[in-house]
Amino acid sequence: MSSCVEIKNLVKEFPASTALDGLTLNILQGKITGVIGPDGAGKTTLLRSIIGILSPTSGDIKKNMPKDKIGYMPQKFGLYEDLTVFENLTLYADLKETSHNFDKMLEFTDLKRFKDRLAGKLSGGMKQKLGLACALLGEPEFLVLDEPSVGVDPISRRELMKMVHELSGEGTSVLWSTSYLDEAFSFDECIVLSEGKIIYEGKPQDLSSTVTGFEDKIIETLGGFKKTESELTKSFELKKTDVEYTIEAVNLVKKYGDFYAVKNNSFKIKKGEIFGLLGPNGAGKSTSFKMMCGLIAPTEGTARIMGQDIKDNPEKARSYLGYMAQKFSLYTNLTVKENLEFYSGIYGLSGKVQKERIGEMTEIFGFEKYLKEHSADLPLGFKQRLSLACATIHYPPVLFLDEPTSGVDPITRRDFWVHIKGLAKIGVTIMITTHFMDEVEFCDRASLFYRGLSIATGSPYELKQETGVDNMQDAFISLIEKYDATRGQDEP
Repeated sequence: MSSCVEIKNLVKEFPASTALDGLTLNILQGKITGVIGPDGAGKTTLLRSIIGILSPTSGDIKKNMPKDKIGYMPQKFGLYEDLTVFENLTLYADLKETSHNFDKMLEFTDLKRFKDRLAGKLSGGMKQKLGLACALLGEPEFLVLDEPSVGVDPISRRELMKMVHELSGEGTSVLWSTSYLDEAFSFDECIVLSEGKIIYEGKPQDLSSTVTGFEDKIIETLGGFKKTESELTKSFELKKTDVEYTIEAVNLVKKYGDFYAVKNNSFKIKKGEIFGLLGPNGAGKSTSFKMMCGLIAPTEGTARIMGQDIKDNPEKARSYLGYMAQKFSLYTNLTVKENLEFYSGIYGLSGKVQKERIGEMTEIFGFEKYLKEHSADLPLGFKQRLSLACATIHYPPVLFLDEPTSGVDPITRRDFWVHIKGLAKIGVTIMITTHFMDEVEFCDRASLFYRGLSIATGSPYELKQETGVDNMQDAFISLIEKYDATRGQDEP
């Protein structure tokens, strides 16, 4: 089969690192090729080198199509949020100096009914569709998509993939990068990167017939993972409590003007439960999460942590919390040791106790050789470990985790869940948001948020039974489609 791109011995070096280390590969004509790997694996550098934004340090890239027949959608596509959908398309068509059929493009991406809406008012999934529409202007022969599904809910991911398959069926060659291993089986071919090197190239089905099996094989290639017990759990001193429900949401409402981000949500979480908050972008889960830990004030209602009202006694309530934010709440201008000192200090640790606890965390997470490194310079997996260490350094009985495994490699993700399941086992209550549907299987219960409401709550088994499916991704999609069918579809 002919290739649309041929790469030989590609090397790309930056002052502090080698991003691509001698890559040789062919991207097949008319196929969807996935480039899979964690953040920092070299995916974006490879894509930018292919389209010509970056110049290789050495090696050769041969593209078998004209430059103006390459469409590119970067991460966080540069939409103009104060322009409408139609105005964004017009602007990008003018910038590309290309002819265009906007009606066809709007129809294809299902944006026609939203053409007069400001881009800033679109949901995350709709913004990605608009970014794809802009990349398709000029009818490219080769479409390069840099993590188009990152942070996007399963329904939007499915719709984006469906559109790309339609394009491939019409002869367009597609290169799609992702950190989601479960997307591998949507690609004709896949290239798995780790630290700038190819660790697998070929059809995903040739490695395994299942997503779990595929991940196992990739982990095996990376050296394997056998840890079953959390060292963090062994060192954890959990205070005794008679409080049955350690987290409570009581009629929570959040309004922005006339818009309801969260509509009268209530739930209770028992000591030692792992409770997942799920939902599409803009569904209200992140807003609920932030209200629960006191980062934003509710319009109505309240939350209680260990029986303490977050509105009436915010300092006391927050003292029971450990919080790990999206992309990790670290001070990048501080060293690893300084981050540990800062977080332990604000949580009330001092003197000998503080010093001993920092020593414990250093040993548990393997920070010894990184203590004097600035957190900004850490590998992503160590940033995640440091963020978890800072969130748990004061032995909190309640832990809030916001997209904690986004972008990390599969071994780091499994290691993280060993700690989380271990903490829950000794009685720590954990609330987590995630877009990884396989991670929902680790939760005792989960609540699906949609249009500001919690539309379903139960164990993973109960949610799958309710929808008659065998995996959480299909259950997620089915529950939302069922809600839309019974309540009528509003605009996203």
